[in-house]
Amino acid sequence: MSEHLIDAIDDVLPQTQCRQCGYNGCRNYAWAIAMGEAPINRCAPGGQKGIEALAKVTGHEVIALDPEYGHEVPLELAHINPDTCIGCRKCVVVCPTNAIVGAPKRLHGVISDWCTGCALCVTACPVDCIDMRPASFEWTHEKALKARRLYREKLQREKKREAERNAKLSAQSAADKKKALLADILSRVKK
Repeated sequence: MSEHLIDAIDDVLPQTQCRQCGYNGCRNYAWAIAMGEAPINRCAPGGQKGIEALAKVTGHEVIALDPEYGHEVPLELAHINPDTCIGCRKCVVVCPTNAIVGAPKRLHGVISDWCTGCALCVTACPVDCIDMRPASFEWTHEKALKARRLYREKLQREKKREAERNAKLSAQSAADKKKALLADILSRVKK
């Protein structure tokens, strides 16, 4: 399948990275649509306008939003209750755009301009201190592009950290092997 079609589909998705569609992020849902593995009516944040845009890009017929994957609702943003936040950081880990900030064991907050309204943080919070509140702005294509950029930047940072961790572990392992080899050689020499 053409990368161009996947890009075109991804470009009309809202980039909330909410996973309501059953896929891990908008790009993966775009790929599934392009491959014919998923219908165009699973994106609740995109709603009926999103389905119409997907139909135009893919040539599929416009159909209603599948209620199994959510309902079209106005944009809501995460809000953290300062009286109950314990600073566990579980919300930070799942936030696709790093919209939640705070130090471990300290109060966290939401950068509302970065929040996509995905609500992944709500289910991750062990103390139920996060709720969703109506946004004071509309979700636009420009906001979707910004959200996609923030999401991709987070993925790149995570990839880089993982590579650094793996390199460190590999170096430790090589050093441990050298130590063991030297200890073995020294033990033979002493005999």
